[in-house]
Amino acid sequence: MPASVFGVLTRLGLQALATYQGQSIFPLAYAQAFGCFVMGFTLQFKEPIGQFYGPLYTAITTGFCGSVTTFSGWELDVFSSWVNATQAHRGGLRDVVDGLTKTIFTLIISLSSMSFGAHVGSLLRPYAPKRRLPRRPIRYTFSAVAVLIYAATLPAYFRLSADYRHQATAALLFSFPGTLTRYLLSYHLNPRLKRFPLGTYTANSLGTAFLGAFHVLQSVTTPLSLGSCAILQGLADGYCGCLTTVSTFAAEVDASRDASGYFYVALSWGTGQLLLLLILGSSYWAGHISEQVTCRYA
Repeated sequence: MPASVFGVLTRLGLQALATYQGQSIFPLAYAQAFGCFVMGFTLQFKEPIGQFYGPLYTAITTGFCGSVTTFSGWELDVFSSWVNATQAHRGGLRDVVDGLTKTIFTLIISLSSMSFGAHVGSLLRPYAPKRRLPRRPIRYTFSAVAVLIYAATLPAYFRLSADYRHQATAALLFSFPGTLTRYLLSYHLNPRLKRFPLGTYTANSLGTAFLGAFHVLQSVTTPLSLGSCAILQGLADGYCGCLTTVSTFAAEVDASRDASGYFYVALSWGTGQLLLLLILGSSYWAGHISEQVTCRYA
C-alpha cells in the first residue's frame, strides 16, 4: 500500500520536474529510468531483504518500482506522437520519427538503467548487513502503518485543496488497487507459461486499454464537472499507471536469454498500440473527441 502511494508520487513528481518549455526529452523517461534503476539494484538484494522481511522485497519491486514506471503511459506517449496530439508544426514523417524515438529510447534507457542498478547493487551487496526477521509485534506494526498510510489518501483527497486532485491526490486513491490487480494477475497467470510472462503481459495490455478509454472520456466535447475530470485523471495516473509496469517488463526481458525476449517486447508493444488505435484512433477519426484533453481542472 505505501509503496504504491510513494511510487505514484515519485512518478508524478519526476514528470512535473521534467516538464518545462524547451525540454530536451519527454518527461516520462525520467520515471522509467529511475524505477528500473531501483528494480535492478533491489534484485541484487533479494536474499538479504527476503531473510529480513519478505514483504519488504515485494513492496519495493512490485509496489514502488512497478508504480514509478508505467507501460500504459509509455504506449499513450508513443501513440500521441503518431497522431501529433500536441498539434506541433511538423510533417507526417516527423510524427513517425517522434513515435519511434519514444519507443526506442524508453527500451534502451529502461534496460540500461536496470543493468546499471544491478551493477551498483552487486558492488554494495557484500556490505549488506544481515538482519533477523522482525518480531511479530514489529511486523504487525508495519502492517498497521501501511494500512494507515493508504487510508490517509481518502482525507487527503477531500481535505486538501481541490487544485491538487487532478495533480496527485486522486491518483493516490487508485494507486493500490492498480498495484494489487497487477500482482494478482502476475501471481495467477505468470506460472501458466514457462517462457512467457502472461500475467505481466495481461496487466500491461488491460491497463493500456483502460487508459485509452479514460483518455477518450477526458477528451469528449461535452463539458465534465471538475470532480469527474479529477477522478478520470486519478484513474489514468493511479490505477492504469500502477496496473502497468515497465520495471518488471524490463526485468523479464533482461532475464530472457534467447529470442523469446524480443518476441515479448514486440508483442507487448504492438498489442498496446493496436488497442489504442482501436479505442483512441476510431474516436479521433470519427470526430467524437479531440486529440487534446478537453477536461478542465480549474
